[in-house]
Amino acid sequence: MPLSEHEQRMLEQIESALYAEDPKFASSVRGGRLRTTSSRRRLQAAALFVLGLVLLVAGIALPKLGGFPIISLIGFIVMFGAGVLLLLGGSKGGAVASDAAPSDSGGGGSSGSGRGKKAGGFSERMEDRFRRRFEQE
Repeated sequence: MPLSEHEQRMLEQIESALYAEDPKFASSVRGGRLRTTSSRRRLQAAALFVLGLVLLVAGIALPKLGGFPIISLIGFIVMFGAGVLLLLGGSKGGAVASDAAPSDSGGGGSSGSGRGKKAGGFSERMEDRFRRRFEQE
């Protein structure tokens, strides 16, 4: 079920307040780590996947040790490891630093005390809105 326009605006307000309040936490929660894989990491994962595929096929073609295709099993494990490397192997520090940098520059002129007031005001408004909705129902 898609969000209504009002819900999307509220979500954007909450997200911007979270970035203003704690940019490091916001960028770590964002989950950009899965989307930001380097081309070198992709190349490594592809090479491992091809190696695993070759081992898998070679294990089927070669005679089996004790009736069990151990080479094929190793090939499958290498292919699975390549997939995991591609999905989760991105450098965590690099993704967080690149996401946090624009957020820090956006808050530019204010120091720590300015952020505290803004974050406190937002959370107070959200609490007031919640109380009003709860009291109405």
